[in-house]
Amino acid sequence: MAAQAISLLREVARLEAPLEELRALQSVVQAVPLHELREQAAELRLRPLFSLLNQNNREQTALCVSILERLLQAVEPIHLARNLRLDLQRGLTHPDDSVKTLTLSQIGRIVEDSEAVTEVLSNAELLKQVVCCIGGENLSVAKAAIKSLSRISLTQAGLEALFESNLLDDLKNVMKTNDVVRYRVYELIIDISSVSSESLNYCTTSGLVTQLLRELTGEDVLVRATCIEMVTSLAYTHHGRQYLAQEGVIDQISNIIVGADSDPFSGFYLPGFVKFFGNLAVMDSPQQICERYPVFLEKVFAMADSQDPTMIGVAVDTVGILGSSIEGKQVLQKTGTRFERLLTRIGYQAKNASTELKIRCLDAVSSLLYLSPEQQTDDFLGMTESWFSSLSRDSLELFRGISNQPFPELHCAALKVFTAIANQPWAQKLMFNSPGFVEFVMDRSVEHDKTSKDAKYELVKALANSKTVAEIFGNSNYLRLRTYLSEGPYYVKPVATTAVEGAD
Repeated sequence: MAAQAISLLREVARLEAPLEELRALQSVVQAVPLHELREQAAELRLRPLFSLLNQNNREQTALCVSILERLLQAVEPIHLARNLRLDLQRGLTHPDDSVKTLTLSQIGRIVEDSEAVTEVLSNAELLKQVVCCIGGENLSVAKAAIKSLSRISLTQAGLEALFESNLLDDLKNVMKTNDVVRYRVYELIIDISSVSSESLNYCTTSGLVTQLLRELTGEDVLVRATCIEMVTSLAYTHHGRQYLAQEGVIDQISNIIVGADSDPFSGFYLPGFVKFFGNLAVMDSPQQICERYPVFLEKVFAMADSQDPTMIGVAVDTVGILGSSIEGKQVLQKTGTRFERLLTRIGYQAKNASTELKIRCLDAVSSLLYLSPEQQTDDFLGMTESWFSSLSRDSLELFRGISNQPFPELHCAALKVFTAIANQPWAQKLMFNSPGFVEFVMDRSVEHDKTSKDAKYELVKALANSKTVAEIFGNSNYLRLRTYLSEGPYYVKPVATTAVEGAD
C-alpha cells in the first residue's frame, strides 16, 4: 500500500492538473497504516503537493491538504524544519485558512521537538508570519499561532527570539489590527508570563504587561471585563501574584470594587473582579485576603441579595470556592447571621431559580458542607449541621425533591450534596430518620444514565466507607450498602425466568 502511495505521488508530480490522481492518492494514504508510511518516509516527495496548493483550484487545495495532513505525520519534525521550511513559510500566507491551519499544526510539531525548534528560531521570516497569523479573522488559525509561540517561549533561546528582536515590534504592530487581536496578543503574553518569573520579566520588560494592566484599571468598562480574566490567569501562579501585589494592582482592583456602587456600568466588570478575589483567596489565604480586602466579602453578600441572576450566580460560585477550604469555612462562619441569611438565599435559589443557577447553588452547597474525616471535629460538625439547616425549613426534603426532577444535571448535583455530607454523623441520622430515604439510596432503578449511576455510586461509597454508618443505619442496611458497593455502579439484577409447560 505504501508503494502505491509513492507511485501516485510521482505521477502527481508529473501532471499539471492531477485531480483524478489526487483523489486516488487521498484514498490510498488514508488506508495505509501510519507505521508503513513512516518506514517509507525517505521516499515521500511532498514538495509537488505544496506546489499544487498555489494553484487557484478549491478542490485541488482541499485534496492536497487532506493528503498532506496524513503524510506529514510520517515525517520527522527535524526533516520538516530543514527541508520544507520555504513551503511552510508560503503556507502561512496562503489565502485558504485550511492551508494555514495545516502549516501551523506542523510548526507546532517542530517547536515541540528540542532539536527541530532551533531551525525555527533561526528563521526570522517564518516567525514573523506566525505572529501575523494572530491577526487573521479565523480564530482557530490565531489560536494555533498563539500555541506555537507559547511553546517557543519555553526556552531561553525562544524568549530571546520573541522579545529581543524585531519580532517584538511585529507583535506590537499586529496588536493595532483591532481590539479582538489586541486581546489575543495579551492572551499570548499571559500564557508566556505564567510559565516562570523569568518569562514574566521578559514580558514586563516588553511593556505589554504594563499596557494590559493600564487597560484593566482604565475607564472602558468592557475592556476591564476582558482584561480581568487574563489577569486572573496570571494570578494562578505564585510569581504572578507576587508581581500583581508589588505593582499595587490588587489594591487598585479592590479600590475599583469600592467605587462600583456609584458606577451604573459596574455590572459589566464587577463579576470578573469578584471572581479574581475569590480565586486569590483560595490560592493564598482566605483569611488574609478577606481581612486585607474587606470590600470583597461585602460585595459578595451584596451580590447574593441582588435581583440580577448574573450577580447571584457569581456570589454563589465565589462562596463555594471560598468555602471549599477549612480556613475559608471559618472566615464565612465568623460573619454569623449574615452568612446564615446568605445560605437561606442559596436554598431559595436552589429551589426556584433557572436550572443553570440551581446547579451552581447545589455545587456551592456541596463545597461548603464537605468535611474530610480528619476535619470532623465537634465544632466543624456543628457548623455544617447548622449551615445545612439554614438552607431551608427541611433541607433534606428540598434536595431530595430536586433529585427527583427529570433533569440528569439537577439529579446529579443534588446527589453530590448528599455525598458531601454522607460521612457526617448528623447527616446520617437525618437520612435514616427520613421516611424512604434509605430505600431511595439503594434503588438503582432511579438512575437511567451513566452519569447518574456514577453519582449514586459515589453517595453509596461515601456512606459505606463511613465509620459511623453501621451504628446509625443498622447492620442490615450497612450490609446492603456494602453489597451495592461490591456490585459496582452499573449492576443489573438478573431477571428470574419461569419455565412454562408446553413452551419450546
